[in-house]
Amino acid sequence: MKTGLQQHASLSQQLRINPRLYQAMDLLYMPLLDLQQHLKQELLGNPFLELVEPEEETEVPLAEEAKEDKKEAEKNDEPNWEEILLDDGGDQGAPPRDLSEAREYVEPVPVETKDLADHLREQMRLLDLTPRQQLLAEEFIGNIAEDGYLGATLEEIVNGVNQVLQAHADEAEHDVAPQLYTLAEAEEMLRIIQKLDPPGVGARDLRECLLLQLESRGETDTLAYRLVRDAFEDLKAHRWSDLGKRFGLDAAEVQKVADELAKLDPKPGLQHSSANEAYIIPDLVVEKIDGQYKVFLNDSGLPRLRISKTYQDIARDKKKFQGENKDFINQRMNSAHWMIQAIEQRRQTMLKVMNFIVDRQREFFEKGVEFLKPLTLREVADVINMHESTVSRVTNEKYVQTPRGLLPLKFFFSSGLSTTTGEDASARAIRAQIQKMVADEDPKNPLTDQQIVEMFAQKGVKIARRTVAKYRDQLSILPARMRKRL
Repeated sequence: MKTGLQQHASLSQQLRINPRLYQAMDLLYMPLLDLQQHLKQELLGNPFLELVEPEEETEVPLAEEAKEDKKEAEKNDEPNWEEILLDDGGDQGAPPRDLSEAREYVEPVPVETKDLADHLREQMRLLDLTPRQQLLAEEFIGNIAEDGYLGATLEEIVNGVNQVLQAHADEAEHDVAPQLYTLAEAEEMLRIIQKLDPPGVGARDLRECLLLQLESRGETDTLAYRLVRDAFEDLKAHRWSDLGKRFGLDAAEVQKVADELAKLDPKPGLQHSSANEAYIIPDLVVEKIDGQYKVFLNDSGLPRLRISKTYQDIARDKKKFQGENKDFINQRMNSAHWMIQAIEQRRQTMLKVMNFIVDRQREFFEKGVEFLKPLTLREVADVINMHESTVSRVTNEKYVQTPRGLLPLKFFFSSGLSTTTGEDASARAIRAQIQKMVADEDPKNPLTDQQIVEMFAQKGVKIARRTVAKYRDQLSILPARMRKRL
């Protein structure tokens, strides 16, 4: 057996995907706001791209006048275009061509908002606490979840704060052992925290949360407080008759008290949630004009790109640019052309997909969600002659403003259930019908899942009882026994 380096020639097939294909897929995937930021970065990085100002599209005479003024101004201070073009920062992106343009594309930084922990700390500062109590209070606040509930036991909190105390003593190399916190101190601090705003904060379970809210309202002597304190499990199970017998009351009166308890906040901490509000800008708009539904792209805020005439004229001067300079210019020019074409392709693809959805779901736009038809990505892809993954990217995180409200494009896609007529019914439409059936039912005799199945059978829809139960759970609708009113 010989050792050493050897060379072999062989032929093989490998799949190499053009980087621009990845970029094109990313452009399809981007929601409107992300695409806006992406195009602004492209403007800064490629000198061959320039922004088409709205004035240039609508007020041609003014634009021509502005060009003349610009020519006069540039006679006195003509920039060195050749130097700017060649000193563009390479493929890593280019600096803005002037400071005013740079300021235009600075992304705004959101203002920091106060969360629940900040709200609690502000209240703790107003209390007359010793440094020892303040350290324990900070440990408690750190263990309160966003919904306001305490996420650790008192023993765990005591152990945690004692570890901090011991570590600090070890670093300071004190000879005297630190005075560790006790469970009694933790219980006292918990009572302090549970008196803070919002009422119910620091509770360890739903029962304690409701009791704290009733205590803050001074309702400790009420039937509601007694029901939560002494019979919470029966209360959750809606056992009105059992509770009535236990407390010597009419079952209807117990149910009335339970209705009042339902108005309390089960997650008080969310009032101070730090979650940012999501602002949705629709990518598409559907309007009914003269009896016909028309689809429009909502891209008025999207930067309009074109090839810079100034840089294009410079690039045509073949005498100035040879070798690496020529390759660099060709690459940037081709990239600019490709970007403009890719944006247009994205627009056309989105319009094709939405136009097909409008044609397919016309009954939904006319009559409502109960008439939504089942639709899959493959069906759309087959009709518009595109791959299923392309349709998936087009519909991902995209929204459309319709006469029926602002909806995600994914809303129009759902599986189907068979009917006696041979057509399919959308699962989303079935859920909407279940919701309507429950809303219209007799509260004293609510519909069971089996009765709902039979009502669908009368309409020609085949659906299993377990499917009704699943859809009912998805709609947060209680079982018939727990919906019954006395």
